[in-house]
Amino acid sequence: MPTPDADLWNQDLAPTPTAARTWDYKHFAALWVAMVVCVPAYMLSGGLVSEGMNWWQAVLTVFLGNLIVLVPMILVGHAGAQYGVPFPVLLRSAFGTKGARIPVVARGLVACGWFGIQTWVGGSAIHVILNSLTNGALEGEALPLIGINLSEASSFLAFWALHLYFIGRGTESIRWLETLAAPFLILAGLALLAWAYVEAGGWGAMLSAPSAFADGGAREGEFLPSFVAGLTAMIGFWATMALNIPDFTRFAKSQRDQMVGQAIGLPLPMALFAFIGVAVTSASVVIYGEAVWDPVALAARMGGVGVIVALAVLVVATLTTNLAANVVAPAYGFSNLSPSRINFRTGGYITAGLGIAMFPWKLLESAGDYLFTWLVGYSALLGPVAGILLADYFLLRRGNLDVEALFRHDGQYGAWNTAGLVALALGIVPNLPGFLHVAGVLDTVPAVFDTIYAYAWFVGLFVSGLVYLALSRRETG
Repeated sequence: MPTPDADLWNQDLAPTPTAARTWDYKHFAALWVAMVVCVPAYMLSGGLVSEGMNWWQAVLTVFLGNLIVLVPMILVGHAGAQYGVPFPVLLRSAFGTKGARIPVVARGLVACGWFGIQTWVGGSAIHVILNSLTNGALEGEALPLIGINLSEASSFLAFWALHLYFIGRGTESIRWLETLAAPFLILAGLALLAWAYVEAGGWGAMLSAPSAFADGGAREGEFLPSFVAGLTAMIGFWATMALNIPDFTRFAKSQRDQMVGQAIGLPLPMALFAFIGVAVTSASVVIYGEAVWDPVALAARMGGVGVIVALAVLVVATLTTNLAANVVAPAYGFSNLSPSRINFRTGGYITAGLGIAMFPWKLLESAGDYLFTWLVGYSALLGPVAGILLADYFLLRRGNLDVEALFRHDGQYGAWNTAGLVALALGIVPNLPGFLHVAGVLDTVPAVFDTIYAYAWFVGLFVSGLVYLALSRRETG
């Protein structure tokens, strides 16, 4: 490659050489299994049950959402496997070499939020283990300003520090951990399902909780809007990875490996884990008299040795997901802002710092806030980026990229691509009133905006993609 511009290149952002493309389909399948088996994924299905769905409605919603998001996952991943470039570099073809920093920062900040959420969940598991071993001695008053007690804060920081070890050792250590943990986590999920089966007295009792949307139910006639919002939340759950999947497919041996591996590792394992989540949450109604949708709270109620084993599994599951899904993307993204000063490791440390600053426990105060404010809200931001990427790579450029130009401001992609930036803004705008309403900033908005917001990811993807194509073709005459 001719000399690239210094502010666009470092060893972490450079195209992956052939010798380093070592991931086959088994590695991608293991990556996804290790990411799927995590506390927030469990909370998705359990949260849908607590919002009124029965078990099969929740599982179907999760499965359909993951089947839909698999499509952009594989398509965007094609560019990484084809050219060996990470997500921040791929964005330069649609937004320009400098303009790409805007969606990169947006994606990075969402990942920092997720990093904080996952780290809080893992830290909570550590706190519950220690509190159980000390017979509740670690309970205490919440600290001023932060709203959690000293033991919870210390456990959170301890789990946060564990991430720093793997960040310092780079992406190969993350691949090793994901591959090793995947089969262990599947067995742990099945063991939890078996426990619920025994304690609840069989499938009938476990899956007997009726839908609140049925005739005579508390939310009769409200299924469709709840299903649409839930489906969008499911898509939003992996909308982050649907963007930065080139960060992993750049290491693929072939297109077939990334496509087959992702198809095996995402929809069906997610559906299985969703079933475990809803079955155990439904069983908790029989066992404890209420739906316990948070697995950390559920484990705390088990008592004895079971709580230690269950929460140790939660710590491993949370660590594997957090490193792959919420460290790699922002680490590359922050490196892209100043390649000469920030490498992958430093970018990972920045991610870890911002994850603390976001007070993640505030995002998990209720199932409704978690599902419909956080998940749907950021899907409204990331859907437009996905639409622009797909329109640019497949429809405008027909899969042909000038890799050298991606690393030069004076190349064919330029420093700023107005079409990409305008399309991004216009893809976000339709969802903004609905988001502000759900977040409580606006008391009321016209009903049409609430409807649009329920389809946030889809609206953003199609609006931004169409606007980008129209503007790009107009510019090229």
